[in-house]
Amino acid sequence: MLTIQRVDTDNKAQVRRFVQFYYNLYKDCPQWVPPLYIDAYNQLNRKKHPFHEHSDVDFFLAVRDGRDVGRIAAIENKPFNRYHDTRHVDFYLFDCEDDPEAATALFTTVFEWAKARGLDTVIGPKGMGPLDGYGIQIFGHEHRQTMTMLNYNYTYYQSFVEALGFTKEVDFVSCYLPADSFRIPERVERIAQRALERGHLQVKRFKNKRELVQWAPRIGEAYNKAFVRNWEYYPFTPREIDFVVENIMTVADHRLIKVIVHDNDVVGFLFAFHDVSAALQRAKGKLNPITLVDLLLEMRRTDTVVANGMGILPEFQGHGGNAILYFEMGKTLLSFNQFKHVEMTQVAETTEQMRADLKNLNGVEYKNYRVYRKSI
Repeated sequence: MLTIQRVDTDNKAQVRRFVQFYYNLYKDCPQWVPPLYIDAYNQLNRKKHPFHEHSDVDFFLAVRDGRDVGRIAAIENKPFNRYHDTRHVDFYLFDCEDDPEAATALFTTVFEWAKARGLDTVIGPKGMGPLDGYGIQIFGHEHRQTMTMLNYNYTYYQSFVEALGFTKEVDFVSCYLPADSFRIPERVERIAQRALERGHLQVKRFKNKRELVQWAPRIGEAYNKAFVRNWEYYPFTPREIDFVVENIMTVADHRLIKVIVHDNDVVGFLFAFHDVSAALQRAKGKLNPITLVDLLLEMRRTDTVVANGMGILPEFQGHGGNAILYFEMGKTLLSFNQFKHVEMTQVAETTEQMRADLKNLNGVEYKNYRVYRKSI
């Protein structure tokens, strides 16, 4: 017998079942990178995660004959709906055994949850913040997940959602740039140099981690303004900005974070990180002195750098800012003498200029994540 249970987030046992199901489902998958347990539990913590301060989220488990076989979250992102004048419900944390009946029951629960709130369109997977990753992976399953910045799922997820009538909303592509073929086009370098010579825009390089942390509030403010034209944008609260920046700073190397300033204001940024996927796999979700040391050592061992966050304020686009960011990315890659690969993660197909730029940089599209929609 199949039943759907709503998770009481004040019940530790039920929260543990919801979180642990994901780890059990993927424990034998060599491409999967487990998130840290502390981060997985935070998503269900209505007191700690800032998203719960302004929006509604419920979590559900599919249970067959006493055994958990699937899970899903239903989200009403109220600031997003107000900003875009929509009535969307987002689904997130959908994970399921190869069990079409369970998948259908989980989504039916989301549909009913949405209708009870007067919502009319289901979008997803789409989480509770920009670090959660978007979409169901539909291409590139043979490659290891890029840390926990991207989602990973079994191939049958796509057939489940499409059988329920979901259609494509937007695709997010990740590009792979081998260092030996990475080239900054002369045109990009010329534009960047010209913009820097004019003196209106400058690149801020950080001396150490402490200085980077001191700049964090300004970087967060720019982050909140840079993506106003993006499909997924909504204005973050101060607590959400702090939450995102704090998470970024935890794994940041000050040498890999670059910002563009205008009159001492941050107007653009490039977030790049050492790919510590292998160490996260060995940690198996646990953070302790041993796994922490391994993570720090992996930052020295890894030959891959991940760019996951690149933007410039709209009023400075077309003034050489984008060229400066690409130019800085190239210099970072070549100057470290460590990296053989660069991955640009989750570039939306709606950002046509960036997609074209990545092809000019010899980027190879090797992962694709699809966000789906369904009217109800």
